[in-house]
Amino acid sequence: MNQNGGARVVPTRLDAPVPPTQSITILGSTGSIGCQSLEVARQEGYRVVALAAGRNVSLLARQIVEFKPSYVSVIDESAKQALIAHLAADTPDGFTNPCIVTGRKGALSVATHPEADTVVAAITGFAGLEPVLGAASAGKKIALANKESLVVAGDEVKRLASLSGAWILPVDSEHSAIWQCSLASPEGSVSRIVLTCSGGPFHGLSRNQLSGVTVAEALAHPTWTMGDKITIDSATLMNKAFEVLEGCHLFDMEHRTIDVVVHPQSIVHSFVEFQDGALMAQLGPPDMTIPIRFALTFPKRSDKKTLKPYDLLSGEGTSWSFAPVREDVFPSIRMAREAYDRGGLMPLVLNAANEAAVSRFLSKDIPLTRIFDLIRRALGQFSHMAAIKAPSFDDMMSAHLRVMRHVMDDRFGANI
Repeated sequence: MNQNGGARVVPTRLDAPVPPTQSITILGSTGSIGCQSLEVARQEGYRVVALAAGRNVSLLARQIVEFKPSYVSVIDESAKQALIAHLAADTPDGFTNPCIVTGRKGALSVATHPEADTVVAAITGFAGLEPVLGAASAGKKIALANKESLVVAGDEVKRLASLSGAWILPVDSEHSAIWQCSLASPEGSVSRIVLTCSGGPFHGLSRNQLSGVTVAEALAHPTWTMGDKITIDSATLMNKAFEVLEGCHLFDMEHRTIDVVVHPQSIVHSFVEFQDGALMAQLGPPDMTIPIRFALTFPKRSDKKTLKPYDLLSGEGTSWSFAPVREDVFPSIRMAREAYDRGGLMPLVLNAANEAAVSRFLSKDIPLTRIFDLIRRALGQFSHMAAIKAPSFDDMMSAHLRVMRHVMDDRFGANI
């Protein structure tokens, strides 16, 4: 069992026996979170043991030269050969190349590397699940940015972590805020969580207006800089829908006690309401190095002054606003709650359908509003998956691919 007792694998108090970070691996090192995690590692002096990335081998090669990991994973053999070519051209004489592995097994070996005490899980989507399960089984301290792993298999991730002694440290800015606010309070004292969201680039638009937005407009997030997929998820509020379900697993809360409000300034990262009526919030600039650093340095708080003091008296610091989510325009949160209530593999269906639909939108195959329609159709067509309990990873992979194939097919939902 985890040293914090029971299945609670997120530290609930500041004196939790969480070992300090000394050496890390990063899953998704060339993505936005991965790059910012390396920035934190550079500033905090952590040893980078291993990296996993996809096809951005040019950036990965530069990361290898600077951080000198002994072990690296890329998506396939062609990416491996391209990386070797980059290293041959870019590295100084005498540089020793890392061991380079590929595919799912490669990413899993990075996640379970014996020399790393901490794993930054920043691979986007379902692809990040298997490495997270591996890290949880291996007893790692997991700085978790891959929300889909908890959406799809939260109970299994927590079970494995509890058995191995692994810790899960939230990296999402909203869940980091909740975690920070609740650390100093007795367990059981939280009555409600309020997640904030910027509303994305289309806050205030009608459904008809939303149907005509372009990919470029959807990728222009007003406050955060992120990868393409999560930026589209933010535009549809599916990112926030996933965070509701993620919060259920991280903080042992019912989704009915997790609310969402629109906060365009992205300064208040979330609220925690306590049984006595007190409301506590965590504030800060929209900079992901803050929650990344808190997760990696916990239970201490870093003394590195890497950001300028936030000015409450200038710019957006002088005015904050909050508004309800227009679920008639953005039904993602409602669909996520329904999938969670139905149980089984329905959250997996939600995620897989969303991954496929977002891919089609980014390819300019469908309008943005079609994403909602395709997800709704998938939740209906695959409703039998609610009966699948305690699935293996292979079961989940098979179901994920099946849903993806259907939603990627032009004929799926053609008569919606």
